[in-house]
Amino acid sequence: MKAFMLKPRVLGLAVAAALLAGCASTVAPSSGTGAALPVPATLTAGDVAGTPGTPLRADAALEWRSLVSDARLAQLIELALVNNRDLRMAAANVQAARAQYRINDAARAPTVSAGVGSTASHSLGKTTRQVSASLGTTAWELDLWGRLASLRDAALASYLSTEQTQIGVQSALVAEVGQAWLTLAADRQLEALARQTLDSREQSLALTQRRQALGAVSPLDVATAEAAVQAARGTSAQVAQQLAQDLNALRLLLGAEPPVALLPEAGDQAQAGVDGAAALVAVPAGLPSTMLLRRPDVRAAELSLRAADADVAAARAAFFPTLSLTAAAGTASATLGGLFAAGSGAWSFIPSLALPIFDGGARQGALDYAQAQQQAGLASYDKAIQTAFREVADTLAERASLGQRLAAQQALVEAYATSLRLVTERRRLGAESALAVLDAQRTLWSAQQELVSLRLAEQGNRLTLFKALGGA
Repeated sequence: MKAFMLKPRVLGLAVAAALLAGCASTVAPSSGTGAALPVPATLTAGDVAGTPGTPLRADAALEWRSLVSDARLAQLIELALVNNRDLRMAAANVQAARAQYRINDAARAPTVSAGVGSTASHSLGKTTRQVSASLGTTAWELDLWGRLASLRDAALASYLSTEQTQIGVQSALVAEVGQAWLTLAADRQLEALARQTLDSREQSLALTQRRQALGAVSPLDVATAEAAVQAARGTSAQVAQQLAQDLNALRLLLGAEPPVALLPEAGDQAQAGVDGAAALVAVPAGLPSTMLLRRPDVRAAELSLRAADADVAAARAAFFPTLSLTAAAGTASATLGGLFAAGSGAWSFIPSLALPIFDGGARQGALDYAQAQQQAGLASYDKAIQTAFREVADTLAERASLGQRLAAQQALVEAYATSLRLVTERRRLGAESALAVLDAQRTLWSAQQELVSLRLAEQGNRLTLFKALGGA
């Protein structure tokens, strides 16, 4: 097959254009992400000792496996990471963004296609035929001003932003599954308390009815005991409803039916102690606010801002001329047998230069839009940092008081339990009324419920702190 050579002048033009395209660089505007953070320099003035073995390090990501200490909860989280629909949607968005990046990146390279054709014409009693085969590119835009490179950079930043969004969805899912599991444990503890209270009040009602039969108490005492039993039954029914809703919430997060063996028992929360199902991340005093920059949502906002910067650069480049090349090389012959014979070579080279003159303000409108989107992205980035600071600060502020509140509530429960025992003994001796015993029971039950809620809040605070610090 004959080798086809381009003319030196044409070849020089092509090489120069290609070099210009290769050397083109985007001049994206500065978005100001390197400026000082719009929050105080430190996150907390206190110190959170944390659970041993989970120190907060600036050079390492927080892994959820270091957070979860209960094997059952860890298995449920693994199940959720496989089946949760929100996480699947986030993964699909990442795949779509990756494909869009490949599309934009491919636009910078020429598209080469092969073609085979045959034509026949008849004129003045003579039939003319021609067969051709060619390999070439059509309308390849040389990226002289970096427009295509900017579009590629914008697509890349958007792709990386969706990856960070997926990490954020995973972080939230870990915390939500943990919170749902702990809530179920707390409500099962409340169910046990409600059952114990109902049993106690039913026994008290039976005893009061027997004493009434002997003339030792009045009908008012029986009515009071009956009211206490019905109130306990209502509470038990309410807790049963809440347990069903807890299981429904867990099913939604897992995307599957939770295995019974992995669900918490009623006594799990009471036995949790200081360790619990979730470890406590150690936070040193004066933690710098720059730690917030590793949060997935903050990273996603920063990458979205970079995409907006690249869009502005692409909109600016659209004001400059564009150079496109259409070229083909192949063979042509009057007969198929002579298609690849010597002397049948054919080529074409067509450069095209387009200079924008008047477009009714479309390019200026596109630039104004891109700049407005960039400013919105900058505001969104600042807000993401400020939101992250507030979440961490609020969580640490709650952390500071939880230990004291738990200790005080535990002591309060013990004091009320002692009070109920003494009142019950005095009632047996006839020195107290049935109403006094009922009041003591109500007070103790309320204190026990508050203790369960505080234990749940303390464990939930650990999960929230993990998420707020950028764990995944």
